[in-house]
Amino acid sequence: MNYKVIKNIKNHNKIQNDISLPLWPEFMLHDAVALNNWSKLFELFSDYQFSLKLGNEFVGMANCIPLRWENPFDELPEEGWDWAFKKGIEDREKGITPNMLNGLQIVVDRKHQRKGVSSMILKEMKKLAKNKGFKYIIIPVRPSLKSKYPLISIDDYIVWEREDGQLYDPWLRVHERAGGEVVKVCHRAMNIKGTVNQWQDWTGLMFFQSGEYVVEGALRPVNIDIENNLGSYMEPNVWVLHKI
Repeated sequence: MNYKVIKNIKNHNKIQNDISLPLWPEFMLHDAVALNNWSKLFELFSDYQFSLKLGNEFVGMANCIPLRWENPFDELPEEGWDWAFKKGIEDREKGITPNMLNGLQIVVDRKHQRKGVSSMILKEMKKLAKNKGFKYIIIPVRPSLKSKYPLISIDDYIVWEREDGQLYDPWLRVHERAGGEVVKVCHRAMNIKGTVNQWQDWTGLMFFQSGEYVVEGALRPVNIDIENNLGSYMEPNVWVLHKI
């Protein structure tokens, strides 16, 4: 498949949003760290954002941020995605030299899924890291089928295997085939909060009493607290390490 890697073009943020936003459950678009910092990716790290173009059509994209991490990889924070985003920006503001790349997002347009595009994007992310002189990529991966098993612990889910011995989850399997190593779970990768009414708008559900609710697209139940007018969701991800 002949594709082009596109960077630093006018309206790149909008082009990427057009690809990615329709694919996420509405509540996923309300993570406070993302809302407060997303524009900074294109202001401070434009060279780390890229899209794949096939002919005249954008088929997928990736968002990355460089950061510095000097501890063992099995000590990567439980706060996963939120931590990496904030750490990359804080390092830049403090003038700290990064030593590895973090992959914040890889998304494939729905029409082009199951065609190997995600593997191509991951390959390009590795090229980007190599060209920047990094030896490692760390990614807080969101397992693609975990939302179908919201009551199963993610610690149990990530070790499920198919009959051929490969990981059950398709997205984790892509990383596995590309040489990625599952390091650990980050149980608090995203912390999404809102009022009860907001959660009703985001999910299309009605919440009449406090408790934990299974919500479409969520990897674990959402906690609704009627008395305090608060809905909260702690998204678990999986730290995956790629050595360049």
